[in-house]
Amino acid sequence: MRWRIIIALPFLLSVFKDGSSQITPPRGCSSSLLSKYFNLCDLNAVWGIVLEAIAALGIITSLILIFILLGITPFISDSRKKTSVPIHCILLISTMGIFGLTFGFIIKFDQMTCPTRVFLWGVLFAICFSCLLAQVWRVLKLVRSGRGPSACCMVLLVLGLTLVQIIIAIEYLVLFTFRLGNQCFYNSTDFTMLLIYVMALMALTFILSMFTFCGQYSKWKKYGAHIFVTMLLSIAIWVVWIIMLVRGNISLDRSPQWDDPTLSIALVANGWVFLLFYIIPQFRHITCPAKSGDEPQGGVPQNLHMGMSGVDNQMFTYEEPDRGFAMSPSNVASSPLYSAHLPLENNVYCVSQEFTIPRPQTKSNYYPTPFLQDPYLNNQNRQTTF
Repeated sequence: MRWRIIIALPFLLSVFKDGSSQITPPRGCSSSLLSKYFNLCDLNAVWGIVLEAIAALGIITSLILIFILLGITPFISDSRKKTSVPIHCILLISTMGIFGLTFGFIIKFDQMTCPTRVFLWGVLFAICFSCLLAQVWRVLKLVRSGRGPSACCMVLLVLGLTLVQIIIAIEYLVLFTFRLGNQCFYNSTDFTMLLIYVMALMALTFILSMFTFCGQYSKWKKYGAHIFVTMLLSIAIWVVWIIMLVRGNISLDRSPQWDDPTLSIALVANGWVFLLFYIIPQFRHITCPAKSGDEPQGGVPQNLHMGMSGVDNQMFTYEEPDRGFAMSPSNVASSPLYSAHLPLENNVYCVSQEFTIPRPQTKSNYYPTPFLQDPYLNNQNRQTTF
């Protein structure tokens, strides 16, 4: 009996040691909490607590904005603004998913969080950038023709662009899971290469957003400016986290420890960029009443700002024969004053002859030359003549 206890003693010590390590959580965590959730409550490493608080605030804000958007939709008077409401809803839902995905990177890596990380990162960002790309397409048509695409076309575009990233993520999970014997695993290089399609969507949206500043209908250009700023900040965030994940953490000898915090910070930062620089400004613009005079930029002639009396005087100036200028049909048709105030029917002038309006004129021999300098003498001479 004693030798059995002696043989089992090392195993009992190892079990006791493992059990003691599991029931000794870090400061701030409960003793019944699993070790993979320690980053959510560890006061010694506060990055998890700070990020989960910011992510939770982002989820609540996104949910409130969804309800507000659905509530104000019936009161949007401009139909061109109302067509963007479904895209805004999809973008808000995907942004809320980005904030929720932050918890998947705060929790330690295991076989449960690995598929979530690999699949949802690319898909959620593909939805967000596809929505922004659909909005860029809409703004490009609005600034040039004043008419945008329908809501159904934009939703189909978002679904089609997102489907590509879904197929890429599923293929990656299936191939690597079977290759590694039903175990999910990824490294920093594979994780970055998996997101090449999302980066292509980012680049295309950013380039097209610069063309929204060119167009006749200037009232829609502010929508393109919001997309441009949002994409510029998103690209900056992605460049930073990719450099840190692939090179920076390795060069600083912090590769396993700083990988999850780097990705969590990128998720939270990009989610708040979507809310602060695009979603919230859009709420102000879609609730503004529609303007009655939606004219192209520069469509009002400058001659309309002139007074009517000045215009009439200039028209009479053209018609005076003493100025040596006779109005011909071509001059009348090409005159900006005449085209602005006296439009011709079918741009054809009916009278083919020159015309002048008679003016009262004085006879030079009516007044004697010696009396021209004295108006009173001239008046007296007039009375004696009659």
